[in-house]
Amino acid sequence: MAGLLATSLITGIVAADPPRPGTEENGLTENESATLWSRDADNYISQEEYRQRYGENRSAVHQVANGTDVTFKRPPATAATWTRNDFEDLDAGGPDTSVHPPHADLEDGVFIDDAHATIFAVQPSTRGHLGSSETPLYTAPNGTLCGFVDYRVRVPSGSSSGNTTISWSLTEHEIEEVRVKKDGETIAERDGDHTPALDYQIEGDWSANLTLEAEISVRLKKTVRTDLGDQTDVDVTYRTETRNVSDSIDVEIYDLSAYPYYAEYPNGDAGVAIFQSRPWQGYTLTENGEARVRGIWRFYTARNTNWDTLVRSNRTASATVQSDAIPVYVHAYPSRIGPRTEPVRDGPELIETWGTDRPSPVGTIGEDINIDIVNQSYTTTYGVAVRAENVDREALHVAGIVRGVNASIAEPDAGSERQLRRSNLTVQVIQQNQSQATLRVELRDNQTGAPIALDDSRQYPIGGTTRSGYITVADQRIETNASGVAIVTIDEPDIYTARYHPGSWLGHAPAYVSDTATARWHPLGTIDGWFALVFEVGWQLLPFFVMFYAGKRLLRMLGPEDIFQRNP
Repeated sequence: MAGLLATSLITGIVAADPPRPGTEENGLTENESATLWSRDADNYISQEEYRQRYGENRSAVHQVANGTDVTFKRPPATAATWTRNDFEDLDAGGPDTSVHPPHADLEDGVFIDDAHATIFAVQPSTRGHLGSSETPLYTAPNGTLCGFVDYRVRVPSGSSSGNTTISWSLTEHEIEEVRVKKDGETIAERDGDHTPALDYQIEGDWSANLTLEAEISVRLKKTVRTDLGDQTDVDVTYRTETRNVSDSIDVEIYDLSAYPYYAEYPNGDAGVAIFQSRPWQGYTLTENGEARVRGIWRFYTARNTNWDTLVRSNRTASATVQSDAIPVYVHAYPSRIGPRTEPVRDGPELIETWGTDRPSPVGTIGEDINIDIVNQSYTTTYGVAVRAENVDREALHVAGIVRGVNASIAEPDAGSERQLRRSNLTVQVIQQNQSQATLRVELRDNQTGAPIALDDSRQYPIGGTTRSGYITVADQRIETNASGVAIVTIDEPDIYTARYHPGSWLGHAPAYVSDTATARWHPLGTIDGWFALVFEVGWQLLPFFVMFYAGKRLLRMLGPEDIFQRNP
């Protein structure tokens, strides 16, 4: 480390473990703090062993968190509460000592050494685990950046030569100003502080580079005393130094605007679809919030291990100590549970989801984290459509993956309303013989009688001119032509049910609901079938008749005559 006049001595390295729940409140209960530490080693110990080790009992939540990690349906506030309160325990070292996390970018000058400005946390925010190499930090448009600034002053040693003595002393040192910059532009600033917390506001940007910058200045007094015998000449000069230090972080500005699409089913049910081009949590359908739907994302909280320890450096040595301030972040991940509606049994029906195919982000999670993350490729739920008995459009509420960020609902345009119609599916046997039959499947609009033609062309879920959807019958997937007709050949006697699987109502106008139709085929249903059956049975029994007749003739030839005659 530059500027040290003696070899640095690294001492006191502490094995970093998160605080035991209940030992530090920081605005949280024991149960709440127990859920924070998803990056701790889940070395479970029994209740009895815990009582013997710590002399107290633990809560049920604390016991569960001791053996696994706790996940959440929505981003919890506990991470920000802990971080905000724990940040107050971060202390600087004074003019002779610099305190910094091991990952800090240190800068040295002439008099200023081990200077740094390091970002402690950006809140509210959520670290998203999207793919194998995609872990963006989503931050709210209005947030707070907390940082840590420190340095030490290197005061030159005095010297003496002949009748001249030189001495140095520190007269002033301060952090003059701290700033937050977005892509080089200052968006927040305040007077200097070792632990600044700056509120910022960002509008209209998709992503940004946030920089914490601090300006440090020192002023030293140099005194030169010259002994002239009968008098002493004193020469006083001042030396100043100013140094800017900074730290940056790339963020995604998380500002939601949801786009709703509505449908009305023939029986009065309502359909709702919400689309958002970024990961989002889900939405509620009623004012009381009981009917809701959520996508694939779930959440956990974990500490930033870069702050597990701090380094205290002075003129001659440095020591690593356990940190009294640990920032905690919310993390979002795709869950194996997948999209869900609530209430589970009587709630909305999940109709469709769509998004982008991504590889599993399991490799970005790290060690000591036990969660239900997808372990193979998955589809992001950027869009979710449901069917429900009741939807209160005024109460529609869309929540994001960043705590406190909810989407503004865009006013629906004329193209976002769908009136679902009933479809009319028929199926009949039009030709048959003893080995196969031909079915004619026809699909029409139940209201107008117009044919419904199906097209397997892929289309974006919202909008488009072609009609997707298909019909299943006899384990076959078929599509109707421009006349709404499809022909199917079957070769096994059975009762066949045809079912229409309409494409999503999001991409069709008019849109339809499903319908079924049934047809029965058996070879005995025709005269040719009966004739073929009689012929086949006779042909199969012919050898038995021949054998019977031959046996009877043989007995007549070889046996006594009275076997076949009655006594008179």
